[in-house]
Amino acid sequence: MINKVLLTALALVALLPALAQGQDMDQQERRYTMYGVMFYNLENLFDTINNNGSYDFEFSPQGARQWNGTKYWQKQHNMAYTISQMEVKGSPAEGPVIIGVSEIENITVLQDLVRQPEIKDRRYQIVHHDSPDRRGVDVGLLYNPRFFKVLNVTTQRINKYLPDNPDFRTRDQLTVTGMLAGEKVTVMVNHWPSRLGGEEASSYLREAAGRMARETIDSLLRDDPNQGIIFMGDLNDDPQNKSCREALGAKKEIKECPGDGTCFNPWWNILNRGIGTLGYKGNWNLFDQIIFTDYFLRNYDSKDKPTLTFLRAEVLNRKFLRSNEGDRQGYPMRTYSGGVFLNGYSDHFPTMIYLVKEVK
Repeated sequence: MINKVLLTALALVALLPALAQGQDMDQQERRYTMYGVMFYNLENLFDTINNNGSYDFEFSPQGARQWNGTKYWQKQHNMAYTISQMEVKGSPAEGPVIIGVSEIENITVLQDLVRQPEIKDRRYQIVHHDSPDRRGVDVGLLYNPRFFKVLNVTTQRINKYLPDNPDFRTRDQLTVTGMLAGEKVTVMVNHWPSRLGGEEASSYLREAAGRMARETIDSLLRDDPNQGIIFMGDLNDDPQNKSCREALGAKKEIKECPGDGTCFNPWWNILNRGIGTLGYKGNWNLFDQIIFTDYFLRNYDSKDKPTLTFLRAEVLNRKFLRSNEGDRQGYPMRTYSGGVFLNGYSDHFPTMIYLVKEVK
């Protein structure tokens, strides 16, 4: 089994820029394990029961979307199929070991998801927390218990960062600490406030969320500086926006991360190449980001990878996830468009970062 899942040095040369830039491998065989960490906005994964008044009526059989059991299970199949197709070569887990999700109504829809035939053999476990969001949507975490062992779960609420708007209700931040490949890793899952009312007018809400995230990271590192922290979510902002750039302090280039817990944002340059996770009228945004502390960059430029090391980031814009007609050609194929059920996937592409570690 191990021989089938560990990459040799020759295989990794094609994957690891740090190993391929003029470094002599001396034909020495090196073995590596790859771990995929994914984020996916599941676009309104609601059940069919109206238990939140007018906010939930839309996703009920009597609502405007006529959201019934047939559509619900088609949606579940599509979400599970997407996850099943995100192969991580060189990983003993085949697919991602950790998946952050957003726009899910409750724990029940996640329980239904992990039981779908496409992914049930992976035995994903669930971390979920009911948030005070008015629409009733939450964030959650799926993880493969063979590779990630949960140690602690906490949540953080944005209200204390909004003294002038203390009754604001949105998704709480979910923070999960565990062990991955023998190393302590904390994963923070977010769905920041939307741009309702306009990008500029609502920016202060996402900046508050960014400050909350940065303070959480600092607190975690004070408790234990020898851990890696991965921050992910639908941020409703791009990497260059103030919430990410200043409030969270996520840097565009690896050289800007001095090794003191600074966050690196690999999506900044990806968006600059015209690649995003959602599009509108010919323009791409990259709201679905996975950002991490420089713990994962310590061995980035070395041919030795004794600890979990960032390899690359990818927008998972697979062909089957894209719309192939009309004015949304090339954009994510969503579940509904103009009130018409398309039996699509999500209005966001998923994203993934790949971590690699040498096996001695």
